[in-house]
Amino acid sequence: QVQLVESGGGLVQAGGSLRLSCAASGRTFSNYAMGWFRQAPGKGREFVAAIRWSDTTTYYTDAMKGRFTISRENAKNTVYLQMNSLKPEDTAVYYCAIRIRPLSPLIPDSPSRYDYWGQGTQVTVSS
Repeated sequence: QVQLVESGGGLVQAGGSLRLSCAASGRTFSNYAMGWFRQAPGKGREFVAAIRWSDTTTYYTDAMKGRFTISRENAKNTVYLQMNSLKPEDTAVYYCAIRIRPLSPLIPDSPSRYDYWGQGTQVTVSS
């Protein structure tokens, strides 16, 4: 079992920044990738970014490139999502996920490729 705890969400004005954190505990020795997804009201879960744990290769949705940065702190089993230049359309619940099965050659950009999820953290961007 793996537990994921997200933090860092909140209310911010357009153009502002937030940093989300996701700490993993439990069976993390077989961590292959961690990712961030988001879900706005009435919409499906959307891929935001992911990081391959072994070599820190990162993946982003095109709309987030240049604004969002995913990183990890190995010693703390924690992944971060730095979000800059936030827009009202970034408003959503942001979820952290972890994959504990071998990943290659898959790209971790689909919810089905993850094994455990956090409870989500709300990000609201006001105009």
